[in-house]
Amino acid sequence: MKFVAFERAMQGTGASRRLRITGKTPGIVYGGDGQPLMVELDHNALWHALKKEVFHSSILEMELNGQLAEVLLRNVQYHPFKPLVLHVDFQRVDARTKLQNKVPVHYVKAEESQAIKFDMCVVNHVLSELEISCLPADLPEFIEIDLSGLKKGMSLHLNEVQLPKGVTAVTRGKRNPVLVSVVAQAADEAPAADAPAATAAAAAPAAAAAKKPAKAKK
Repeated sequence: MKFVAFERAMQGTGASRRLRITGKTPGIVYGGDGQPLMVELDHNALWHALKKEVFHSSILEMELNGQLAEVLLRNVQYHPFKPLVLHVDFQRVDARTKLQNKVPVHYVKAEESQAIKFDMCVVNHVLSELEISCLPADLPEFIEIDLSGLKKGMSLHLNEVQLPKGVTAVTRGKRNPVLVSVVAQAADEAPAADAPAATAAAAAPAAAAAKKPAKAKK
């Protein structure tokens, strides 16, 4: 995905505030062999780009002064309540150096599994993204995981998933985290089955009262 950036001369809180008033967003590009570079981007174009998953998880082409450079989105600072991007950070990409990045996980074919199709279970997605390490050329936009083999009471762990070629998972704290768990739905038929009996029990006193002869008035 490609975007356009412009060099930014002015720095500081006041300069950034004035920049935002004109519809621009301040940013920085760092890493690689070059020095940190102050940039600015069109806010509306950036706002719409940030709504796309690919902008967060893939290598981007930044056009600056007519030249293209590969970068990764590293941080976005939003206004607490306004639809406004305050600042954005990018990191330069070196084709020969491994990088670490979080990529989204797309779970597919759960509805074809025995757990869903026959046992009416609920599939809980424990992790929605994975942190991975790979060369820039091997960075996937997302990782797709097939859930068609899920069964009742089963949990799917990271070591049971085939990652794309050249990609390794980065785990912090847990060596083999759970990605998906299968939970049986709570039985809700029992209250419905007991309802007729409860209705009959409630109606019995009323029926008995209706059969009881009325007392004669003195």
